[in-house]
Amino acid sequence: MVSCGDTTTSNEPYDWKFPQGFPKPFVPADNPMSVEKVELGRHLFYDTRLSANQVQSCASCHLQSKAFSEPLVTSIGSTGQVHRRNAQALVNVAFNHSLTWANDEIFTLERQILLPLFGEEPVEMGVTGHEFEILKRLDSPLYQSLFEDAFGDDEINFDRIVKALASFTRSLISLNSPFDQYAYQMKDNALTPSQLRGMNMFFSEKLECHHCHGGFNFTQSTTHEKQQLDLRAFHNTGLYNTAGKYNYPELDTGLFEASAKMQDVGRFRTPTLRNVALTAPYMHDGSIATLEQVIEFYAAGGRNITDGKYVGDGRLNPHKSQFVKGFDLDEQQKQDLLAFLHALSDQDFIVNPAFSNPFEQRN
Repeated sequence: MVSCGDTTTSNEPYDWKFPQGFPKPFVPADNPMSVEKVELGRHLFYDTRLSANQVQSCASCHLQSKAFSEPLVTSIGSTGQVHRRNAQALVNVAFNHSLTWANDEIFTLERQILLPLFGEEPVEMGVTGHEFEILKRLDSPLYQSLFEDAFGDDEINFDRIVKALASFTRSLISLNSPFDQYAYQMKDNALTPSQLRGMNMFFSEKLECHHCHGGFNFTQSTTHEKQQLDLRAFHNTGLYNTAGKYNYPELDTGLFEASAKMQDVGRFRTPTLRNVALTAPYMHDGSIATLEQVIEFYAAGGRNITDGKYVGDGRLNPHKSQFVKGFDLDEQQKQDLLAFLHALSDQDFIVNPAFSNPFEQRN
């Protein structure tokens, strides 16, 4: 049955399976988590029929093997349009206080998911103008059963689709990296001596990484039932310092586009560092290729571009974060810091069948 409106019900309560004492994320009252809704969302996440031309799914730009990111510099939409931003990893997004690279007014997954589905500039899934066609396409025995399990009847509509997708992405929890085993499971040998040295540097005042990438989710942009501080987790890291009005490429001026405040030019959301070794390339525009280069970038206190259309010394950008000061590390220290960042990779997360393509499992 196809429709455009909705009321929401919930079935089997969802077990987050967090370590004892671990905080739970906020979940909207009108979209409680349930096992059935997560399973419906998993199917929708991997289904190319959700795009207007049936060539892309959510999973096309969010690959499980890459911690639900993708190895492209910037994403390409279902119509072939090249986007200006790199696809963020979907890791512990249930805890994110903000959910896009450069908008501090989008706090819920339900609202954020509207952008890739219905956005027209750029086009991602291209749903706008094709709503009834897509709903009709999904009106199958499989989805009738999944919607009935999740919502109590087989009505298929976009309100329910968004809620199911939000529930699935909210379920993408990664808490079993070597760091987690060391910090939360009390396994003293989970980290190597090199990783331990790197961890101590990461949390030191010399490097100051933890100021922006702190807490259990390694990002300042975190909220949960035990922490409700509204931290403005958007920073200009000295990536560019071009000539002109904004000291930044006008293709993408970051948070300034939403706030119109000059101090927000070049500010972008601080991403989680969980599974960061799996999510190259880096930065909002994918302009840094490797994790080793990211370390060099922060050690230098920004990036000095000496040729091309973006010539300029980002280290001197007037809006650069106070925490990006640069630091000196010898080669062994750099390798230790890199080793710690690799210790944030959760190998179970990228093969967990609960997060995998259900259509491949059916086949």
